[in-house]
Amino acid sequence: MSEEDKTENSNATSRKDALKTMFMGAGYLALGGMVWGGYVNDVKAEEFVLRPPGAIKESEFVKACIKCGLCVEACPYDTLKLSTPKDNKVTGTPYFEARETPCYMCTDIPCVPVCPTEALNQKSLFALADDNTKKMDVNKSKMGLAVVNKESCIAFWGVQCDACYRACPLLDEAITIEYDKNERTGKHAFLKPVVNAEICTGCGICEHACVTEIPAIKVLPLSIATGKVGEHYIKGWDKNDEKRLEGIVVDTETDDDNSGAIDYLNDSDDLFND
Repeated sequence: MSEEDKTENSNATSRKDALKTMFMGAGYLALGGMVWGGYVNDVKAEEFVLRPPGAIKESEFVKACIKCGLCVEACPYDTLKLSTPKDNKVTGTPYFEARETPCYMCTDIPCVPVCPTEALNQKSLFALADDNTKKMDVNKSKMGLAVVNKESCIAFWGVQCDACYRACPLLDEAITIEYDKNERTGKHAFLKPVVNAEICTGCGICEHACVTEIPAIKVLPLSIATGKVGEHYIKGWDKNDEKRLEGIVVDTETDDDNSGAIDYLNDSDDLFND
């Protein structure tokens, strides 16, 4: 092989190596972008998400959940799904959409015991059974809270609809009906659904059953549905809540010198001058 041919082959190999390096760099860059995108997605994941029964506080849940999918596999109704990057939820974590497939309140709650990290906490669902033993009670679930939109709920229009009330597994407990006279017609009654926040489990069966195109009753995560009062408010009738006042010194002394205010009120010459 001539020196010219060797030089040409060497240049060709160099170009191939350069292209290979370039494509590898582009691949690593794309992979890095995917990883970073996944991280950003996790960080920005919305709190607007419904978790399985027994789920601990959301900020702790996303740390404890190892994204194994065992709870999803255990669900007999295919209620639970594992989130993907496009879901705008922490990727790989279990959630459900009440409108599509609600939680059907299995009495044995099969999704909870299989959790290996207690992201789904059995103890939070314990209740005292008839034989004085502690057993899981699905009715103690707090997956969310059903909230009624009075503007779009046709029962508040005067249309006699009780779909959510009838669908509720805790009939006449989690949702009750409030009867009001319809002054507009004078002879009909409003059958208004009222949600009991203490009893509602957030299963979403009511949302699934709602007859309006966009459900007029919707299950929201507790942190969103109940809001936050603020640490500076104390329930005076609640002894446990009142304990937060222990050790707090309140300055109740007042300044008896109100001469400044009196001088200000007396200094009103321009009020009487034209």
